[in-house]
Amino acid sequence: MKKIIAFAGSNSKTSINKKLAAYTASLVKDVEVSVLDLNDFELPIYGVDEEAKNGIPEHAKKFFELIKSSDGIVLSLAEHNGNYSVAFKNIFDWMSRIEQKLWNNIPMILMATSPGGRGGSTVLSIAKNGFPHMGGNIVADFSVPSFYDNFNEGNIINEELKTQLNVEVLKFQNSI
Repeated sequence: MKKIIAFAGSNSKTSINKKLAAYTASLVKDVEVSVLDLNDFELPIYGVDEEAKNGIPEHAKKFFELIKSSDGIVLSLAEHNGNYSVAFKNIFDWMSRIEQKLWNNIPMILMATSPGGRGGSTVLSIAKNGFPHMGGNIVADFSVPSFYDNFNEGNIINEELKTQLNVEVLKFQNSI
């Protein structure tokens, strides 16, 4: 059975992006899903001095191995001030020190959501432009604007968005 991982680019314990990633992963048929939480992979802030002194932390290695051993990645990015959250950027930076092409060409559905009307579109754009240079194989992407108006009780309630997501999930499903 194919294995996919789902996670949010956020360390919020109530992350709306984690809810979206887990929900999206549940729509993928005939796969084993592991939902990861960045809080389980706490890391020191990346810096060349930190790396020279202490090497690459075990949590970064473990997270990288989970990515590398998966058949697909469901990632929903939180947007902080128009960019990645610090928690995501930190684990991303550490993993890039293990292997520059850290996404290993594994099929990915890349998403973002936010409480606002743009749905994390700025961070989504940054990732869509940058991830391919890091081995990212983005086969589908999706944004949910105004999360609290469009998602309730673990489900997208806006029918147009639900239809769009199902199209993207099918693209992802067919690529793994």
